[in-house]
This record gives sequence, structure tokens and C-alpha cells, in this order.
Amino acid sequence: MDTFELEIATPERLLARATVVEAQIPGYSGYMGILPGHSPLIGELGIGELSWRDEAGKERRLVVGGGFLEVRPEKVSILADVAEWPGDIDPARAQAALERAEALQRSTDPNADHAAAGRAVLLARARLTARQRHTEEAVAH
Repeated sequence: MDTFELEIATPERLLARATVVEAQIPGYSGYMGILPGHSPLIGELGIGELSWRDEAGKERRLVVGGGFLEVRPEKVSILADVAEWPGDIDPARAQAALERAEALQRSTDPNADHAAAGRAVLLARARLTARQRHTEEAVAH
């Protein structure tokens, strides 16, 4: 079976290093499916759930928010501004962040950073969705 190496890090730490058969990565303009031998590219990491599957068929997931990725035929490197395992996400904290970001989006203050608020909304929603999926998968097993 063809594989490639996947490394995911933040500026603070290495979160994952694995040999995988496929990955789904949120890019700036949408999700990218990566398979072994993919053409080289460098891009901007989006906000969402990054997933990968290893040789045994086990799927893993991380929530990522911004950063960069480099794809080579034999290795994918991800440097995320923010990355969290779904099981580490505090749903109450994510919900509070979502509410604050949505309030900022609705703000009529001319100094409000609406673009940052939009990114914060996307990240909070990704966190809540990932945590919910993680909880449901844990109950199912």
C-alpha cells in the first residue's frame, strides 16, 4: 500500500507524525484530498477539521485554524497557527467563543475587526462540530 508521512505542528509543539494513506486538509479555498505521490504544492491552511487515515484504516482528526502546508509526493508538513484534538476541546469555552465572535460580527463599531470575527466564528464552529463528533464516536464504540 502506498503511503506518505504526515507531520502536524504548531509553533509550540509537534502534534502528530504518522505514516498515512490519505489526508483531507482544509485549505484556504476549500478542502484538499491528498494521496501518496501528490504533486508538490505550498499553500495556506484554512479553518476546519483535518483528517487522515493510516495503513490499518484508523482515522484521526484535528481541528486546525490557519497556517501553512507543504505537500511533497512522500511527505506533507502542516504548520498550524492553532490545532486541537477533538477530545481536548471544552464545549462550553468553544460555545462562549462562538457567541463573542458572532456579537463582534454584528457590531456596528467602525473599529471592529469583522474579518477576524468571521475567522473566529469558523474556528469555534469547527471546534464544536469536532467535539460533538468525537463524543458521538466515543459513545458508539
